[in-house]
This record gives sequence, C-alpha cells and structure tokens, in this order.
Amino acid sequence: MAAVFPLTGVIRPYAWGSRTSIAGLQGRPAPTGTPEAELWLGAHPGDPATVTAADGPISLATLIEDDPEAQLGAETVKEFGVRLPYLMKILAAETPLSLQAHPDADYAKKAFAAQEADPDAPRNYTDAFHKPEMLVALTPFEALCGFRAPDEAAKALEAFGIDRLTPVVTALRKGVEGLREAVHTLLTWPADDRAALLAEVVAAGTSPLATSLAAHYPGDPGALVALLLNHVRLQPGEAIWMPAGNLHAYLSGTGVEIMAASDNVLRGGLTPKRVDVDELLRVLRFETLDDPILPATPVSPGVQTWQVPAREFALYRLDLGPATPPLSLPPQGPRIVLGTQGDVYVAEAVDGTPVELTPGTAAYIPASTGPATAAGLGQLFVAAVAP
Repeated sequence: MAAVFPLTGVIRPYAWGSRTSIAGLQGRPAPTGTPEAELWLGAHPGDPATVTAADGPISLATLIEDDPEAQLGAETVKEFGVRLPYLMKILAAETPLSLQAHPDADYAKKAFAAQEADPDAPRNYTDAFHKPEMLVALTPFEALCGFRAPDEAAKALEAFGIDRLTPVVTALRKGVEGLREAVHTLLTWPADDRAALLAEVVAAGTSPLATSLAAHYPGDPGALVALLLNHVRLQPGEAIWMPAGNLHAYLSGTGVEIMAASDNVLRGGLTPKRVDVDELLRVLRFETLDDPILPATPVSPGVQTWQVPAREFALYRLDLGPATPPLSLPPQGPRIVLGTQGDVYVAEAVDGTPVELTPGTAAYIPASTGPATAAGLGQLFVAAVAP
C-alpha cells in the first residue's frame, strides 16, 4: 500500500486543556464544558490515530505491525524496531500543566526494567523509552523551561521577605552547585506549612507568576520551584526544546508538539498527582539554560525546521503563499502531515490522489509512498524520522 491517507487523531480531555482551542482550529463547535487538551497523531499504544485506507479505517499501530518495512522503512525498523518512534500532538493549555522532566534513554531503559522486576516498586515509568520533546507555538504561548541563573532566582525568593526561605536563597547563592539543594528543600517542604508559606508568598505580591500558580494549585511548593526556571513567552512560530532532565511546564497557549514516542513523566509539582521527589532528583540536570527559545532554520523556500539532537523525530513547517509552487515534503520515511492554516493538498509526487488538509486535520504517508508534494494556500507541519 503506497499513498497518502487521511489520519484521524484522538483528543485527550485532561483537566488543564482548553475548551475552545482545538475545536476552533478545526472549525467545529466546542464541546460544552469539556476540556480538549491534546490531539494525538501517532501510533503510541496509549491512543493510536486511525488511518482511512481504501478498505476502511484501521489503527495506525495495527497498520505498522502488519507490514513494518512498508510503513516505516527498513532503516527505521533497524534503528527503532517495529514502532513509529515519534508522536505528534496539538497541545492546548488553558491552565498550567505540572512541573515535569523526562529520563534519558539509558536511564529509562534501566529504570523501567528494574520497576518491572519488582512488583512493590513505585510505578514511575510506563515504558522503556526516553521522551525528548519540542513545542512550536501556534498562538502566543507561555512556558517554564530550564533553570535560569541561580542568582536571579535567589533575588526573586528574597523579595518575598520570608525568613524561612533563607536556606533556599542561601543554596541558590552557591550558583549551579546549589540548585539541587534548593529544589530538594522546596519540594520536601513540611506539608503542614505549605499552605501558610504560599499564603505569605501571595500576600507579598512581588511575583505575579507565583501568585497565579498558587491560585491554581493552593499549597503546592511547585509555585516556588517555578521561580527557579526561565519564564518563556513564545510568539507563533517560536519553539522550545526540552531534552532529558530539563524541568519544564506549559502554562498557557496552543502549539504543535513533537516528541519521542514515550509517556514517561516524572512530576515535580503543580499537580494533584503523585510526586516522587527522590526519583525526580535522579533524573534532573542541574544546569542553567541561558536561551530556551529555539530559532527556526531555513531548509528551502517555504520550508523551515528546528534543529534538535533527537534521532526519533524532525519537525518541518511548510508555508504556501499565492505564488508558491508545489513544495516537496521533507524526508522520506513515515510522515505525518498536519494542516494549521488555509487549504492545502498533499499527494504522492507521481500520479497521487491528493488529500485535502484544512486546519486541525492530518494525513499519514508510509515510507513506501516515497516522495510527496504539497500544493495550495496555507501552512503545514510535517513530522518525520530525523534524516
């Protein structure tokens, strides 16, 4: 089977999701009162997308399992096995997500194996894979991404004028060497004092960010850990990159997210879910991130990418204007194409039947299809295995 196929993703209704963003992008009525947080476009076993093939709908995961080399290509199967190695999403955050980090590949493999061998071990891992990820903003987007200069964080905490935060400030004054101590102290703050501490932070009125986070998550020390991180404001088209060990959280906005196909998340606050502080500290990289915003790199006229050191995925954006000729889609292999603006048609380069993509709709292109092109007026994002 070689062609371009419509692909229908699965919407996940996490509580922090927007009630209007994904529906608005797709031009349909928003479900009343129901959050739509993420649109999953991939073959992840948690929620595989559906391919509309000639003989009817079929799960993308099943399609890949039935004929791995035709779907993924021999090189992808050799490197990653019988699995689509990336997962593409539209993410729409109305309220802040949890502070979180992801393990690197070696640690994820060992930690998952150890967990599976011990039925009494905490269930921190869902699979044996790492989860580097990148997000490109579709709307103005706010996030926390990576540790900022410890001295700046110390000043922010000192400004509250709260004496019992002095040990945290002192740790931060040590520089990068004090980051682990500062994070540990905040995340293990005595449970019976957390609400009072956050009430004093809010009363001080020196940090709108901490005040906002405390309102969403009362008594959660993650509202203070957030002040140790870069507060990033993205404009449409700007990106942030979250490698292994990077502490981050999305605050608001809609974007296209691409990641290695894993669901391993270690949380550090801003969540009602379980937080394993010791395991999080083993995974975190205590280093500063001076410039969290990732610039785009031109590939060819109308095509750009964001260069990241991930083997599992690459992400491209294609912009087709009134005078733009048909554009060749980036590399061969298994590709997922997502429409975000206008009306664009994607087809095999030779005698292909085109698939129309409007905002929020997607297509799947197997490796066996080979070259494909996009024509029309609008914008596409293309997920692929890294070349």
